[in-house]
Parts: sequence; C-alpha cells; structure tokens
Amino acid sequence: MGVEHFDVVVVGAGISGVGAGYHLQKLSPDRSYVILEGRAAMGGTWDLFRYPGIRSDSDMYTLGYSFKPWTEAKAIADGPSILKYVNDTAREYGIDQHIRYRHHVKRAAWSTADARWTVEADGPDGPVSFTCNFLFMCSGYYNYAKGHMPDFPDAEKFTGRIVHPQFWPEDLDYSGKQVVVIGSGATAVTLVPAMAEKAAHVTMLQRSPTYVVSRPAEDGFANWLRRRLPAMLAYDITRWRNVLFQMFFYNLARKRPEKTKERLLEMVRAELGPEYDIATHFTPRYNPWDQRLCLVPDGDLFASIRNGEASVVTDTIERFTTTGIKLASGAELPADVIVTATGLELQLLSDVQFSVDGAPIDLPKTFNYKGMMYSDVPNLASSFGYTNASWTLKADLTCAYVCRLLNTMRKRGLRQATPRIGNDVLTPEPFLSFSSGYVTRAMEKFPKQGSKKPWKLHQNYAKDIVALRFGSVDDGMEFSNPAPVKSTAEPARERVPA
Repeated sequence: MGVEHFDVVVVGAGISGVGAGYHLQKLSPDRSYVILEGRAAMGGTWDLFRYPGIRSDSDMYTLGYSFKPWTEAKAIADGPSILKYVNDTAREYGIDQHIRYRHHVKRAAWSTADARWTVEADGPDGPVSFTCNFLFMCSGYYNYAKGHMPDFPDAEKFTGRIVHPQFWPEDLDYSGKQVVVIGSGATAVTLVPAMAEKAAHVTMLQRSPTYVVSRPAEDGFANWLRRRLPAMLAYDITRWRNVLFQMFFYNLARKRPEKTKERLLEMVRAELGPEYDIATHFTPRYNPWDQRLCLVPDGDLFASIRNGEASVVTDTIERFTTTGIKLASGAELPADVIVTATGLELQLLSDVQFSVDGAPIDLPKTFNYKGMMYSDVPNLASSFGYTNASWTLKADLTCAYVCRLLNTMRKRGLRQATPRIGNDVLTPEPFLSFSSGYVTRAMEKFPKQGSKKPWKLHQNYAKDIVALRFGSVDDGMEFSNPAPVKSTAEPARERVPA
C-alpha cells in the first residue's frame, strides 16, 4: 500500500489542532492537510477529562477561537460545553473530514533531499506512515496516558477508592461519602464544590495554599453587547477587553506583588469572613503569577466552605491508613474516597522521536524559536499556549504564523524553513519561568529559550501580535532547499510508494 502524502500533517485534534485546520483552509488553501489524533474522539483535554465540575479556568471570550464567537451565556464554561464548541467548529468548517482517529504518532524523520517528513504512527489496523512537507504538532503539553501521582506511604492499605481526576471512573458513587481531595490547584478547586453537592463532606488537603480568585460565571457586559451588536463584533470587543484587562492585571502583579497579594487576600477575606484563617489556608508563600491563579466562578468554592459542605486543611501527609489519611500534625482525616488532584505530567510533543537526515534530535538541547519552532529543526512547529492567559490566544497566532511560513516558502520556490541561531550569542533560560510543581518537574525535558528575540518567549499577547502578524519571517530563519523543476512529461503522483 502507498504512503499518503500531505503538504501538512497536524498532530492532535484538540482545541489547537482544530484551530490549525481552520487557519490552513483560510490562509493556505492550496495546501492539503490531515489531522492525526491518537484518541478515538476530538476535543483533547475537553474530551479526556470527565471529573465532576470540569470547566475552563479562562474566560471563553479568550479561550474561544478568534474566528468563532462564543455565544453561550456562561463565560466560565463547563467541559461539555467547550467540547461541543470545538466539535461544532470542526463540523461547521469541514475540519472534521480531515481527522484520522486512533492514529498515535511515534516517530518523524526529516529528509533534506526530499524536503519532507516521514511520519510513523500506530493506526487502528497497525503501523501506518504519512509523508508531508511541514509537520505541525498540536498535541498539548501533558501525558494523556499518565497523570502525576506521588508515592504516598501505605496507599495500598486504604480500603476506600483512590481516584486520579485524569482517569475518572464512571461508576464512582460518592453520595453521602467522606471525600478528601489532595491538591490546591485548578483541578482541586473545581472538584471540591462540585463533589460537595452530593458528598457528606469534602476536605481539600493541601501542602501549601494557592491564590484563589472569584469571578462571575457570566459576563454581564458580554451578554449585554451580544443582544445589541452582531455576534462577531460583540465577541471581538469582549475578547479585546478581557485580553487588555488580563495583561494589565498581570503586569501590575509583577510590578507591585505585595499590593496585588494584599488585594487578592482581601477578596478571599470578604468571601469567608474575618474569623477564617486566611493566613494558613489561602496565603501562598510565592508572589501572584509565579504560578497560575486559580479561578472559581461565582465563588463556588468559598460558598461550599461557608455552608460547611467543604473545608480546607493545610498539612503534609505522613501516610495513608485503612480509613483515611494520617497527617504530619498527628491529625487523621477520615475518607471513603481520596481524589489525588496532584497534577499533570508534562510531555514535550507527545514524546515523538524526531530525526533529521538520520541523526536523532535532542529537543531539550535546542532553543525555542518564537515560542513554536526549534533551532536547526526544519519545517516543524508546535502549538504551545500562554501560561498567564488563555491557551488559544497563542495557538491562534501560532497557526497564522505557520501559514505565513508556508506561503513564504511557496512564493520563493523554497521547501525548507529552519530556525538558525547563527552569530547570535544566547544565554539559555528555562522554557517556562513558572514555579508550579508540574512545570519545575519537567523543564529538563523542554527546549531552552534565549535571552533575546526571536528566541525569547514574551508571554504577552500584544507583543506577539506585533511580532507574529507583522514582524519579519526572515529573522533567525533560513529559507532553503529549492523545489526541483518538474519535467512537463513527468506525471504528477498523488502517492509515494511505501
């Protein structure tokens, strides 16, 4: 059987991969593409996670696509609504017709002589290969097959159920049960109020606190605008308002961390009252935005604490017991169900093995180019969103920039775009400057960023718009590998022999 060839192979049919399909169709419509999805359904994160209360921790006016208005009333949307939005987008633009499910990409080998990648995947019927001129990785940044699970002493002695949110069992009935959720991040603060609706009591057990911010689930201004303006115009206005507000708040937090910290804690105190021990349970040891803030819609976490359905315990685990958790303080938490909201395991480009002209690529030794490509690796881009804002803001810009590269290569009659450091002297810096555990555990697996552009990550949407939409495509980029002149007598081939 022949090996199928496409101009572009996109890996992953989540929010980034579907966005890539749209941009390719709109901005590079002369390029053929396929989306290879390892799972049996599209949606990525929003199809994988099924735990109670699953929702976005960004507003949908910025997590949504730039080209597809979010029209639901809730700005902080639940997982099923986001999944429906991604599915509707794929169907509306015919992107779903380009997806091959249960194709798990394992290896990709670049040939300079042929100016193409050979992509090997495990398909539903066994190994399968594709070739392409450009490979676009939209597979997210964490391991779908494995979450982060610390080694808890005596966990095997616990007689109840231990559940990781990434693999939520459909048959779990926690009605009237004592539940302990281990963790203090976005997943934990989502799970606690959602499970508290049915459980006898939910305890959030945290080693250290996180900044938690309440925000209205519905955006009154956005809903008001949508009733009065065309959907796209209302969406654009709301999107930009939210982007600018977020950038202002982030910059303020970095410039005046103590003042910002004071304000965030005042907001928590207003929710829980002056008697609550904010210092112990909601005052982190780090500054705002050293880690991502946790968003709770309509203060649902605080409401469940106020009405006694949930509580927060700040302590460390000594060991599990048959009936719960023994803490370092000597206290014991009774539990029928323990949920380990202990984080993700980061994974760079789905652990695909890459090579160039037979030489393996060690991606952690490369420098990241404009937040999407890798030094000395041709025709390979990846979609990686912001840590301080919505993922899709950067994903949209990345997709459009990939199309700029494709169009530039075609216009110049060249087939290869390779980021080159050249004479630049770069001081290596971590790919992400975030102190969250899931980030620090994995940074040695990631490429470095440089100390100056185009090798430095901005984490700033406004700067990236200027750089990626209007900046030069030639800075740090080597275009090469002319397309051979085709003989008029040579018939065009759709397939390459295996």
